[in-house]
Amino acid sequence: MIVIPAIDLRDGRCVRLHQGRSDRETVFSDDPVAVALQWKKLGAERLHVVDLDGAFAGEPRQSALVTKIVAAMMPVPVEVGGGLRDLRAVDSALETGARWVVVGTRAALDRAFLSDVCRRHAGRIIVAVDARGPRVAVKGWTEVVDDTVAEVGARARDAGAAALLYTDVSRDGTETGPNVDDTAALARQVEMPILASGGVGRVEDLMRLAAIPGVVGAVVGRALYTGAIDLRRAKEASASSGGVAGPRRA
Repeated sequence: MIVIPAIDLRDGRCVRLHQGRSDRETVFSDDPVAVALQWKKLGAERLHVVDLDGAFAGEPRQSALVTKIVAAMMPVPVEVGGGLRDLRAVDSALETGARWVVVGTRAALDRAFLSDVCRRHAGRIIVAVDARGPRVAVKGWTEVVDDTVAEVGARARDAGAAALLYTDVSRDGTETGPNVDDTAALARQVEMPILASGGVGRVEDLMRLAAIPGVVGAVVGRALYTGAIDLRRAKEASASSGGVAGPRRA
């Protein structure tokens, strides 16, 4: 399992939100490119970048900054999300040089779009399933739909998505520990590569996730910024604690 540092962009800065709430923001840097270079220097194998302005607005707002981050990270691959709700936005996100794009709201709401985007960019689409309990949260986590996480995950698998990014919204940015049980249940149900996110606060949390078959990566944000987790140590621990790997496309 790889450890994937997260950079969340808002108003050109590197921030973290608590449980996805826009009114509970912590600014960690005014220079996201420098932050990306820090993770690269420490040995990051992948970077997760989210345009929070785009997520709330419904269309990308930080494309120029994303392009700079992707260029700075070369040759380390970057996955990019936030406001990618039509094919043109997805195309533009990939034009930044990102290896993968993360689609959430539109993929959860529109089966035809999910099928089209996975076919158009085979192997480069990660579908985000952001959970409030068993249900999927959309539109920057401001609304919840009737579809369950497992249902959207199954549709993503059948459409040919490269991976599923699972986030328990109630734990995101809290460092209280990931939802290991629901992550494991989802991995069993969908049988596709899972990226786990939300609540990681200790190296031991990463070891628990690494032991879940099918979990190929963990996205970590606040705990890396506060120093609760050291990236080098986290890489070593997660590499030595892996379970039986599931199918690996991402």
